[in-house]
Amino acid sequence: MENKRTCLYDKHVALGAHISPFGGFDMPIQYTTIEDEHRAVRTACGVFDVSHMGEVTVEGRDAERYVNHIFTGDVSKLKPGEILYGMMCYPDGGTVDDLLAYKAGGDSFLLVINAANIDKDWEWMRQQAEGFDIDLRNRSDAYAQLAVQGPEAERVVEEALGIKCSELTFYTFKTVGNEEARINNEEVRSKNEEMAAPDSAPAPNSSSLILNPSLIIISRTGYTGEDGFEIYGSPDYIRECWDKLMGSGRCKPCGLGCRDTLRFEVGLPLYGDELSAEISPVMAGLSMFCKLDKAEFIGRDALIKQKAEGVGRKVVGIELADRAIPRHGYAVLKDGEKIGEVTTGYHTISTDKSVCMALIDSRYAKLGTEVEIQIRKKTFPGTVVKKRFYDKHYKKS
Repeated sequence: MENKRTCLYDKHVALGAHISPFGGFDMPIQYTTIEDEHRAVRTACGVFDVSHMGEVTVEGRDAERYVNHIFTGDVSKLKPGEILYGMMCYPDGGTVDDLLAYKAGGDSFLLVINAANIDKDWEWMRQQAEGFDIDLRNRSDAYAQLAVQGPEAERVVEEALGIKCSELTFYTFKTVGNEEARINNEEVRSKNEEMAAPDSAPAPNSSSLILNPSLIIISRTGYTGEDGFEIYGSPDYIRECWDKLMGSGRCKPCGLGCRDTLRFEVGLPLYGDELSAEISPVMAGLSMFCKLDKAEFIGRDALIKQKAEGVGRKVVGIELADRAIPRHGYAVLKDGEKIGEVTTGYHTISTDKSVCMALIDSRYAKLGTEVEIQIRKKTFPGTVVKKRFYDKHYKKS
C-alpha cells in the first residue's frame, strides 16, 4: 500500500528534508541534522508537521459517558477548554493507544490518536460505541496540524501567526476564527469571535470540534518537554501557517528524528516501544494516568489487579557508564542472564549521556540496580535510573 502524504509534503521536499515512511505516511525525518533541530527546540523554537496524527470527534448526549468508558482518565473532572492525557486499554489491561482528550463541553470531545494506530483505534472505538447516544466521526483526513515548540514558541505564535495564546496554560485549548488568525492586527477581528472563558481555561462551544474553514484549535501541548503549542486546522490554513512561520526566520523546521530524541529525554513514551497491547500502563509506569477509582472503564479490573499483585515486567531507565549507544531490541542482562530488552536508547543531545528505556524483569527494576546491556558482541555496565533524563519546561500557571 502506498504511503499517505500530508498537506505539507511538497514544502518538506522543497526544503531538502530527508523523507522516510512513518505510521503509514511519508514524513520528514530531518532537514539539517537531528542534533541541530533538537537544540533549536530546547533553546529557541522548532516547528513540526504532525498532520499525520489522527483525530476523532465524539458528540452527543452520551459523549462524556462514552469517553470515560474507553479512556483511563476521568474527563468528567475537566472543565471545557481543558485536555487530559491517558490511554485506551483492552480488557486484559494491554494498551490500545495513548491519546489526548480535548473537552469542549459535556457533549463534545476531540480525541487525538497516534498516526500508526488510526485504523485500529477507529475500529476499536466503533466497536465500543454500541448503546451510547453519540455521533462518532473519524476526522483524521480533515485536520492538518502543526506543533510549535520551544521557549520562544509563545512569542512566535503571537507575532508570526497573529494568534493570541499567552493566556493558555499547560493542557488547555481554545478555538479562534480563521480570518482573525490570518491577520496580525489586534484591531481587525473576524465575525467568529474567540470562544474563551474569563479564566485561564477557555471554553469552546460544542459545535467547534467539527472542523470548518472558519475555525482552528490551538492548545498548549506538545511532545518535546518544552513549552509549545499544537495548532489544528484545515490543510489550506495549516499551509499558510507553515509559510508564515518559515518566512518569519524565527523558527527552525524539525523532523520526526528530533521529535523522538526530545520526547525520549523527558521520559515520554512512544506507542510500540514503551506502550503496546502487551505493555500495560502499569507496566509502563503510567498508573498516574489511570483513575482506578473511577466507576468503570475498559481494562480497569485488570489494572487494579496489576497494581495490587504487581507485574512481571516494568519499563525503567538505564544509564551506561560508557558512551556506547543502546538501541531498540538490545538485550538487558543481569549476571549474564537476559532480563529484558531496550525499548528506546540514545546518547542524549541535551545531557551527553548514553541512556535508554527498557522493559525488564520487575525484580531488577529498583533504582540503583546494576545491569548490563549487550551491544553487538560486547556487554556494557549500566545502572537503573529514573526514566526522565532531562527536566521538562512547561507553562503551568
